[in-house]
Amino acid sequence: MSANNDSIQKTLLVAILLCLVCAIIVAGSAVELRGKQNENKANDKRIAVLQAAGLYEPGKNVAEQFAAHITTRIVNLDEGRFANEAELAEIAAIMPTFDQRKSSKMPALSDRLNGNDDIASIKRREKYAEVYLVENNGAIETIVLPVHGYGLWSTLYGFMAVQGDMNTIAGLGFYAHAETPGLGGEVDNPKWKGLWIGKKLFNENGELAIAVIKSSAAEGSAHQVDGLSGATLTSRGVDNLVKFWIGEQGFGKLLTQLKGQGA
Repeated sequence: MSANNDSIQKTLLVAILLCLVCAIIVAGSAVELRGKQNENKANDKRIAVLQAAGLYEPGKNVAEQFAAHITTRIVNLDEGRFANEAELAEIAAIMPTFDQRKSSKMPALSDRLNGNDDIASIKRREKYAEVYLVENNGAIETIVLPVHGYGLWSTLYGFMAVQGDMNTIAGLGFYAHAETPGLGGEVDNPKWKGLWIGKKLFNENGELAIAVIKSSAAEGSAHQVDGLSGATLTSRGVDNLVKFWIGEQGFGKLLTQLKGQGA
């Protein structure tokens, strides 16, 4: 009987030791891979910024391309200006590494939107946002703005690039969404993204005029973009999110200020 007990105890001991060894290996692998996963995630975002600005070169080191072309700045959305040192220190005290998506869920760094203001269906709007500048001799050639809003099935996250006149669209693309492939998922189609390039955000009176049209855009229109065929709700979502982020709740004040400075 004691021999049997010894056998059971040894079996359990071996099983426990084997589980511990496996757990250590898995945990070690997870820690080792986390760094690579975070870097891949960061590179996906860098690629999206570079693509929106028309600067991405496939096959070349992404981090090096980003560092060579892009300057990152934090914007105070309420006041439409770049954040000052005191604000940056305040943000860092709450969030050492700024993450705009996470900040939108933090009461200290975001505001709840009411129904009338929340046309993009995002519920909360960040107080600060990260923008990306392409500069030449101190002048802004292109500014890349993060945009997001709800489509049919998901929140679409992307970037809109605007030329230095703070009015002409240089590019638009989404790097994360779960819209229907072949329908709303056509937001990724290069042909559709190409329709945005050269369109104007504002009319001659300075009013926000860019719009995604359900039917075909008027020929020669400077402000209209064709909606996605068979994806009315996704098209409407893109229209709403663009209008929100280019409007007064988003980057409208910043664009007005930079235009006034002759950026």
